[in-house]
Amino acid sequence: MYKTTGFISFVFRRVSGLALVIYLFMHMLVIGSVNGGPEAFNARMAMMQTPIFRFFEVALLAAVVYHAFDGIRLLIVHWFNVTQYRTSLFYAMFVMFVIVTLVGGVPIILFALEGH
Repeated sequence: MYKTTGFISFVFRRVSGLALVIYLFMHMLVIGSVNGGPEAFNARMAMMQTPIFRFFEVALLAAVVYHAFDGIRLLIVHWFNVTQYRTSLFYAMFVMFVIVTLVGGVPIILFALEGH
């Protein structure tokens, strides 16, 4: 049971959803620092420009892409009643997720490694 594509999809969807909620609170924390004045906001933004946060940006990209593609896959399965293709749709979605994440994530990592 724990090795089916349905369970794997369920776990990844929950983890990516949790990551998006955590990002939402971090985003509010950063944007809310503007109330502390320009110095507080600039200090917080400087912290967000460190290489570790560039890695977190790629992780955020992966979470958003996976969550979106898996949601589209679920809509296709349920609206068009194609439950017999769930496994192949999962693999197709996962390949697209990896490609889009690499296309979007590699420039972010290269930009971070250049020191910008």
